[in-house]
Amino acid sequence: MNLNLSTPARALAIGAHPDDIEFGAGATLAKWAAEGCEMLHVVCTDGSKGSWDPDEDTSQLVVSRQGEQRAASLALGGRGEAVFLGWPDGELRNGTRQQWQVAYWIRRFRPDVVLGHDPWRRYRLHPDHRHAGFLTTDSIVAARDPHFFPEQDVKHHRPSTLLLFEADEPDHVEDVSGFADQKLAALLSHRSQLRSTMHIDDPGSVSEIASFQTQVFDELARHGRLAGIAQGEAFRRMDDL
Repeated sequence: MNLNLSTPARALAIGAHPDDIEFGAGATLAKWAAEGCEMLHVVCTDGSKGSWDPDEDTSQLVVSRQGEQRAASLALGGRGEAVFLGWPDGELRNGTRQQWQVAYWIRRFRPDVVLGHDPWRRYRLHPDHRHAGFLTTDSIVAARDPHFFPEQDVKHHRPSTLLLFEADEPDHVEDVSGFADQKLAALLSHRSQLRSTMHIDDPGSVSEIASFQTQVFDELARHGRLAGIAQGEAFRRMDDL
C-alpha cells in the first residue's frame, strides 16, 4: 500500500455532483491546502435532482448547490472557487463535448494531481458517478496530447498522478489525521443535502449530526487501517499518464 504523495502545487478534483469531492477526498484536499496546494473543484452536473421533495424549485436548488460547493471549498482551505459544467443531473455522459470541457480545465489549471471517481468500481448504481469517472480518465488523455482539441487556446498538459476515490481495489492512502473536522465541515456545507444524502432530518439535531460524524470518522479510520495509520483516505493511484 502506497502512503502519501508529496504535496502537489496544484490539485484538480472532478466530481459528478456538488459534495462528491468532499465525500471522496475532502480531508486529502484540506491537508494539501494547509501545505500550500492550490485546488480547484470541477463539478460535472447541476445537482438539480438532489432533493426528495417533489415540489422543490430545481432552479433554486442549482443556485443553492453552487453556493454550497464554494463554501465547501473554503472549509477545506481553498479559495471558494469551483467550475460548474452544468450538465443535467442524472444525465451526464462521457461524450466529446464533455471531454472538451474537462480537458480544457486540465490544460488551463495545469494540475500536478487529478482526483476523480473510480469508473471501474463494481456494482455502481448511479450513472453520473460512472460517467464522471470515465470522463476524467478520457479527458486526461485528451489534455496531455496536443492533437486533441487543437482549437483550445491553452497548451496541452500531462498531470503526474491520478487518484481515484471510491475505489474497489485501493493501493494508495493519504494520511489525513488531523483533517477530519475540516472534511466534516465541508460536507455539512452542503445543507441542501443534509436530509437526502446525510440522513439529517433536523439540521439542529445534535444527535443526528453526531451520527453522521461517526459515519465519516469511521470511514476515515477504516481507510487508515489499510496503511496502519489512524485516519486516511484511500484511492486507486495511477502514475503512468
